[in-house]
Amino acid sequence: MTPQPTPRRNFLKTLGSLTAGIAAFPAIARAQAATPARPASAKYMGDFAAPKLDKVKVAIIGVGARGSGHAAQLATLEGVDFVGVCDLRESAAKSAHANVTKHGHTPKLYFGEENAWQKMLAETRPDAVFIATPWPLHAPMCIGAMKAGAHAFSEVPIAYTVEEMWQIINTSEATGRHCMMMENVNYGREELLYLNMVRQGVIGELLHAEAAYIHPLCGQMENGDTTGSWRTFQYAKRNGNLYPTHGLGPVAQYMSIGRSEDTFARLVSFSSPAKGRALYAAKSQHLTNPEFKTLDFKGGDINTSIIKTSLGRTIMVQWDETSPRPYTRHNLIQGTRGTLAGFPNRMSIEGVTKGHGEGWAESEEWEAVAQKYEHPLFKRMGELSKKMGGHGGMDFLMLYRIIECLRSGAPLDQNVYESCLWSAVGPLSEKSVAEDGMPQAFPDFTRGNWKTTKPLGIIG
Repeated sequence: MTPQPTPRRNFLKTLGSLTAGIAAFPAIARAQAATPARPASAKYMGDFAAPKLDKVKVAIIGVGARGSGHAAQLATLEGVDFVGVCDLRESAAKSAHANVTKHGHTPKLYFGEENAWQKMLAETRPDAVFIATPWPLHAPMCIGAMKAGAHAFSEVPIAYTVEEMWQIINTSEATGRHCMMMENVNYGREELLYLNMVRQGVIGELLHAEAAYIHPLCGQMENGDTTGSWRTFQYAKRNGNLYPTHGLGPVAQYMSIGRSEDTFARLVSFSSPAKGRALYAAKSQHLTNPEFKTLDFKGGDINTSIIKTSLGRTIMVQWDETSPRPYTRHNLIQGTRGTLAGFPNRMSIEGVTKGHGEGWAESEEWEAVAQKYEHPLFKRMGELSKKMGGHGGMDFLMLYRIIECLRSGAPLDQNVYESCLWSAVGPLSEKSVAEDGMPQAFPDFTRGNWKTTKPLGIIG
């Protein structure tokens, strides 16, 4: 007679199945992140340095709220020859064109047609194209620019599907052209300072980081034909961390992620309920688009993702552009000898600050340590950057460094693989949220070459 299963036996069988399933999660995630082979003719771009350019012929696509500032600042830089300005809207294109010509440039003007940017590339043959358009256009414009022979510089994120990221990488490797996401926050004073302190071993071996973009932006739904006019629909149809790189880029550089030291391995992600945007739209009397009142907002008000690196380090990444909370990017990096943090700026370091982990050095004490470890680039360019502006000067310093690297034939501070790795948090978090927090593996966009890619140095 066949013995009948007991409740305990059923329980143990179920537990065994669950345990096997949990153990298989990383393997499942790895299978989802298959790495396509690099074509034989392609070139790895991790430490790539393009030939020097005495004059950098610059064109820009998208001169709205963000791009108009980039155009105005690029026009002031030595070694720049502005050859093209393009925007779908005639008024925006003409306004930016006028600002650029004030500095002695004679760029061609393009507007009014969705494919006007392609005409600009063909006619002006720029060396570098700056892209500040809505998110869905970043990848195709980067790819188009590189195929036209130009280096591509895109606003964040570089793309919002993993498939697009592979297309960007394959195009960069095939054409031998840079493609860099313009993560301006990496050029903030505090971020450069903490990078320098980490490189000097001040806080010991790195263990953990925290990054965020918490910025209440519901008001964009009332701001006319600007960012909110298209970004609001992204919040309605997507649920995850849609905008990870402002907080994540700096801490990833502290940890040398995607370079010789470490890389992202996998991610889990959860979102809160979606409440705030519908409530805001319901009470607003000034919405740019009345459709906002009827949108079914899928994206949770706050998303929290946890990244595990190949070395076992952890990174918490949060995103919230909805809730009434004070602005923060966290900017926290923790090591075996201390922790550096932002918003407000604080640090606790063995043998440097008071106590052993009980308190934080703030204000005057923080500034005294900062003066000692100020990044050489900020020492050289910080005052001019603050004067030129753009998020406190970080925009100008970023653009200055791009042109400086192109003119000197040096590798860029951010390579194409980092751009895709940081941006990949977006689609991977969406997939994890949809699967109730299931782990998602990061693609190895470098195809194993991150292990031999030099860490970002301290630029003087």
